Amino acid sequence: MADSHDAGVSRGTLTMPVEGMTCASCVLRVEKALKKVEGVSAASVNLATEQTTITFDPLKVSVERLREAVSDAGYTLGKPIGEENPGESAERYKSGVRRLKFDLILSVALTLPVMIVSMFSMTQWFHNVIPLGMKERNVLLLLLTAPILLYSGRRFFEGFWKTARHGTADMNTLVAVGTGAAFLYSAVATLFPGWLAGSANGESVYFDTAATIITLILTGRYLEARARRRASDAIRNLIALQPSTARVIRDGKETDIPVAGVIAGDIVVIRPGERIPVDGLVASGSTTVDESMVTGESLPIEKSSGDRLVGGTVNRNGSVTLRATAVGEHTVLAQIVKLVEEAQGSKAPIQNLADRIASVFVPSVIALALLTFAGWLFVADATFTHSLVNFIAVLIIACPCALGLATPTAMTVGVGVAATHGILIRNAGSLERLTSVSTIVMDKTGTLTSGKPTVTDVIPLWENTREGLLGFAAAVERQSEHPLAEAIVESARQSHVGIREAESFRSLTGLGVTAVVDGRRVAAGNHAMMAGEGIDVSAALTVVARLSEEGKSILFVAIDGKAAGFIAVADRIKPTSAQAVGDLRQMGIDVIMMTGDNETTARAIASQSGIKRVLAGILPAGKAASIRSLQAEGKTVAMVGDGINDAPALAVADVGIALGTGTDIAMDAADITLMKGDLSTIAAAIRLSSATLRIIRQNLFWAFMYNVVAIPLAALGLLTPVVAAGAMALSSVSVVTNSLRLRRFAP
Repeated sequence: MADSHDAGVSRGTLTMPVEGMTCASCVLRVEKALKKVEGVSAASVNLATEQTTITFDPLKVSVERLREAVSDAGYTLGKPIGEENPGESAERYKSGVRRLKFDLILSVALTLPVMIVSMFSMTQWFHNVIPLGMKERNVLLLLLTAPILLYSGRRFFEGFWKTARHGTADMNTLVAVGTGAAFLYSAVATLFPGWLAGSANGESVYFDTAATIITLILTGRYLEARARRRASDAIRNLIALQPSTARVIRDGKETDIPVAGVIAGDIVVIRPGERIPVDGLVASGSTTVDESMVTGESLPIEKSSGDRLVGGTVNRNGSVTLRATAVGEHTVLAQIVKLVEEAQGSKAPIQNLADRIASVFVPSVIALALLTFAGWLFVADATFTHSLVNFIAVLIIACPCALGLATPTAMTVGVGVAATHGILIRNAGSLERLTSVSTIVMDKTGTLTSGKPTVTDVIPLWENTREGLLGFAAAVERQSEHPLAEAIVESARQSHVGIREAESFRSLTGLGVTAVVDGRRVAAGNHAMMAGEGIDVSAALTVVARLSEEGKSILFVAIDGKAAGFIAVADRIKPTSAQAVGDLRQMGIDVIMMTGDNETTARAIASQSGIKRVLAGILPAGKAASIRSLQAEGKTVAMVGDGINDAPALAVADVGIALGTGTDIAMDAADITLMKGDLSTIAAAIRLSSATLRIIRQNLFWAFMYNVVAIPLAALGLLTPVVAAGAMALSSVSVVTNSLRLRRFAP
């Protein structure tokens, strides 16, 4: 799948920056241009991040061809995200803001004298200070205004020309036509007054209008650019987590090298207080690690030999060495950044309405402006200049900037905020669907429970002590591969019980194991094994029955043909599971547990978790069918799981939620990944989703209402072009600022 034109491109999906976009119409034009290219299956453009995500067949289309298509539409496609380093991206942004700031400063510096001359030239005081005739005044205004339009405002006219060449229009068209008409009319009235009857007296020039419109729109654009940059802070913060260098041991020496030079298998030295440069396993030493910026987990995690370390997290108080297992784009941090970028570049279904309106908005506004001009001139019998002013006001007030920013800015902030709390959202659609979830189905093992069996009860039946019984059981189980055996051996180690050597080990499938320990025959297994061995365990059955009802598995231990005691093992629920279920139920969401376990064990775990409905005995192949069955009941279903066998159900559910502590396959199939593996973040994700959708609806409402109210006022002559320009700039800034309120969200 490699692309021959751009080295390093080996994916069918790329996210690339787009330069030159200003409004919703631009977004649709770029998308349309890309989708026309043969081999492109999907293209989504985000105005807030100024990026496009393209899905294409590299065998049919090259990146260079994509650039040509976008260029033909009047815009510029940059390097694929990931091919340029963060420094290039930051410098591109800073350079653009510097240019915009300089243009704004120049525009303000020239607009102020234009406004002063225009306002006070009618007073006697002005003529006493500056003895200028009307013609000389107008020439001065012309000389001051020309640089504003031709230099500071050139971006609008360049954009207008690019779109005009392709027979289209956008925000630049409205601004360029409006200010250009005001300037040209005023210039003609100044230089060739005889051409325009009634204008020779010089009172009908609009240099101040043209200059002020450009200045106000540039002011709004500058404030908007800074605010939009803040909307993408989360992803830049994630990228900044990775150190630039790593200290590796090569040829027996410690050497500092660029992190890009680390290869899998390298031994990396990490000292207290340093950020971990790549993913790997602890090779030596122990420490605690702050993983909050990656997983959202606020408490430091203890790490020792063999434990997993994630690049970008902070080593707290111990020195360790790490054996690198994943570097570059394969690290967890790189995958998180990629996922967040793709999610921020995707479109939510709620955006469709704005897109449909934007597709016809600018042509409709131009037509309405022309009708306004004709109506005032021919029907209302107004002067040419009055009709022109109203024509300009309609063009300026209707710029669709706010409409184009309403959804993507909120989504960009929402997805970024979620990532900082360890909630990874695959696309904007899943964030929107999450708000309508009515039922959440949770897998048991590894989701509600820790997924790791632990010993809960050790009960001897005769002279054996607890430690003695556990020692015999661990000795015989140490050679077994059964999950319960691992739990018993681990419990003996934690209790500092010496584990003796066992001889004549024998495993009986489905029953248990036997061995000789210190010359004594030890049998450890289930009730059926005890019966087969002729061992009487009736004295323990009452207690065993009670423990079984609690969802615990029972291992009987017999020594020399006599029952010695039993050990209960359970997969305990996570400390946060019950609280998480309670939070979801308070939100009016029905919570269901699904498991392959028997009904008794399932009910016990469900009871501890506060879950009322249980789907027990569901084999992996039947999980997806169970989700479909719930959907057939009219429920909007979210599935939460962590294992390979959960992947089909995660894919079928309306929203698939995977735990980051689970398998990569489960996460690949999910719409949302909880990096911390804490179910309490499900409620947080739903609340964030609701908050994001609420902000989007507010943005869209005010963007629509702004145009619904303002355009008729401008057409009726109740808004001057200057007021229209100020209102238009303010509308865009207000939409972005409203979206930034999401940054204050806390789970």
